Amino acid sequence: MATIKKKIPSEHYEQALFVQWFRRTYPGVLIHSIPNGGHRSKSTAAALKVEGTVAGIPDLFIPAWKLWVEMKCTKGGVVSPDQKNIIAYLESVGYQVIVGKGFLHAKEQIEQFDIKK
Repeated sequence: MATIKKKIPSEHYEQALFVQWFRRTYPGVLIHSIPNGGHRSKSTAAALKVEGTVAGIPDLFIPAWKLWVEMKCTKGGVVSPDQKNIIAYLESVGYQVIVGKGFLHAKEQIEQFDIKK
């Protein structure tokens, strides 16, 4: 009997679901992505670095809530050392940061987030 492996959704897919849900649930509250990830040519990467791109910046920002969101896959997604350092810095200067292991986990954390913090 053949074993069927269940495919784990990509971080991109999980983040897209989360953003769509957030925008439906909180209309008028800006959420935007930080396009740091992905594969780029060396020249493009160098140009972005000169323009201010910083490794480890979380994937999403909700300015009105002073909240950053780092998205990961439901399985196997790991916060890198650069991300840990940036998260610690952001928290030290008064921001909140959540790490969502997939859409549902991120959604749960947003539903529990105290907007008045």
